[in-house]
Amino acid sequence: MSVLSQSTIANKISFSGVGIHTGKKVNMNVLPSTPNSGIIFKRIDLKHNNIIIPNFQNVSEATLCTTVSNEFGVKVSTIEHLMAAFLGLGIDNATVEIDSKEVPILDGSAKDFVKILKQTGLKKSDVPIKLIKINNHIEIEEDDKYISLDKSNTTMEIEFEINYKNQFIKKQKNKINVLEDNLEDIFNSRTFCLYEDIEKLKKIGLGKGGSLENAIVIKDEKILNKNGLRNKNEFVNHKILDCMGDLYLVGYRIIGSLKCRYGGHSLTNKLLRKVFSDNNNYSLIEIKGKNLPHSLINNRQNLKSIA
Repeated sequence: MSVLSQSTIANKISFSGVGIHTGKKVNMNVLPSTPNSGIIFKRIDLKHNNIIIPNFQNVSEATLCTTVSNEFGVKVSTIEHLMAAFLGLGIDNATVEIDSKEVPILDGSAKDFVKILKQTGLKKSDVPIKLIKINNHIEIEEDDKYISLDKSNTTMEIEFEINYKNQFIKKQKNKINVLEDNLEDIFNSRTFCLYEDIEKLKKIGLGKGGSLENAIVIKDEKILNKNGLRNKNEFVNHKILDCMGDLYLVGYRIIGSLKCRYGGHSLTNKLLRKVFSDNNNYSLIEIKGKNLPHSLINNRQNLKSIA
């Protein structure tokens, strides 16, 4: 079997926790799935119309988390950390059974998702993976916010910059190669908020399950979590984690280079909608060799264009 064949998980795994926004307890199972089925969410608390596909076109809300819905209005939210874990570990196919409308936040990062997924291991098929190759430079600028996606030969890069008035967070910038770098710091980086924003969140019905156990809270120039930060770039690294999860809503790994300044879930979704509004902006390709070619552009013997 090719090292570039599609993978699912080897065995069923389970998670339990609370939704950071709903505050409700949630149980979730991740089950193995067949090649070319992709990632599928199933609301097992509902008997009918309970299948939701995590696709960028199905994003119905992108305020502080990513929510996807089906045609019947059935939703599942805060999917980005789990989707980032799937992307980073190379999981192409899985069924996620969930008994509530929000994925459990666990510790606010993807650390526990990654740990349990690694423990159960992957099951490879003999079906080749498919990739999205970006062909054109696409960008969006909104006031001081900016995001772009450009072509790359063989890799998936994310460069992200944040800038907060808060003097503890300030400015942070980081760049990663999703397919080649050690992503431990990215997976381990937790969601965060300012202390003065907590009441604002609760007034609009969000953050009901938030605590120092699942989020970094910053008050003035001090972090309230007793053990401090997990890595020096934890704030921007969490934004990269979110971005990874949102990018995997195309259904495939992307070969391209993304740059984002002061963005988030909404801006990433707008970018994907713009990219896929024109078929000339991308190619869907299938890898036929045993190793990722040095150039997805020049080594056409390794590629089969399927769209």
